[in-house]
Amino acid sequence: MSDGGFPGFTMGGSTAPDMPPLGKPPAPPHAKAGDDHPVSDPIPLTTRPDPLAGPVIGPTGRPMPFIPEPGPVSERGGARVISMCNQKGGVGKTTTTINLGAALAEYGRKVLLVDFDPQGSLSVGLGLNPHEIDLTIYNLLMERDVTIDDVIVPSGVLGMDLLPSNIDLAAAEVQLVHEVAREQTLQRVLAPALERYDVILIDCQPSLGLLTVNALTASDGVLVPLECEYFALRGVALLKTTIDKVRERLNPKLEIDGVLGTMFDGRTLHSREVMDRLVQAWGDKVFHTVIRRTVKFSDSTVAGEPITTYASTSGGAESYRQLAREVLERCGE
Repeated sequence: MSDGGFPGFTMGGSTAPDMPPLGKPPAPPHAKAGDDHPVSDPIPLTTRPDPLAGPVIGPTGRPMPFIPEPGPVSERGGARVISMCNQKGGVGKTTTTINLGAALAEYGRKVLLVDFDPQGSLSVGLGLNPHEIDLTIYNLLMERDVTIDDVIVPSGVLGMDLLPSNIDLAAAEVQLVHEVAREQTLQRVLAPALERYDVILIDCQPSLGLLTVNALTASDGVLVPLECEYFALRGVALLKTTIDKVRERLNPKLEIDGVLGTMFDGRTLHSREVMDRLVQAWGDKVFHTVIRRTVKFSDSTVAGEPITTYASTSGGAESYRQLAREVLERCGE
């Protein structure tokens, strides 16, 4: 992001903790030399630990907590707005937005997904053709006579709606430069939806430009999907710097809800090393839930539906249900 993007934002320096270099983590006590750490199903968060057997150690190397099933919503509205943000592409932002939203809807939450990426991957992942959409988030941002009700479309999942996007949104980043209070544009257009939804998830583009700053300004929290791969670790400090500056100058309530390890493969030493370093750097900000690699995610995307409906009993679907429980627990619901 250049200094010309928006006033006062420069990318020099980082307030994020230094990321420890990769090194071989200690083997778990039960491991033997040559163990391949086979892939297993997600360790459930809803099973009470057996005090006689001791704590169950999860893939992050920490004891798995007990998180009960979330109860029904007593009062609708007052949505928590969460941005899925990482300037590196291909780390699972869109997959997490779709499947976390669907899992939250399963737990009775009214969810709005916002496709805030000009690539329109979120819209495509829910079965829409971006070239056949009449009105998108671009029209909502740039045309005063377009309301949010004109743009919202059903997602195909009960309790979950979508604000779609397509390549037109790329023009908004240029046009917003000349607008007054340009960083608050998304916040302004989402305001009518806050009392109609419980959770609003914003799928950000893989950059730290003006659109991403708009999303962070409109959000209460940030969820950072992070591929369990070394290069993905290197850019997180830059993202942390941007989040800190948005909090200081535009949105004092903004906080990091959590860092989510994605594309985790427990059979590989590299994935385990990256997870170990991630927990060292971010501590309890790292979710206990991790998202493992599975072809089911690609298959569900082609089918245009979340994995929670496409393969509802799969490990991937259960992982996102666990993530939904963690997110609700961290948000105090």
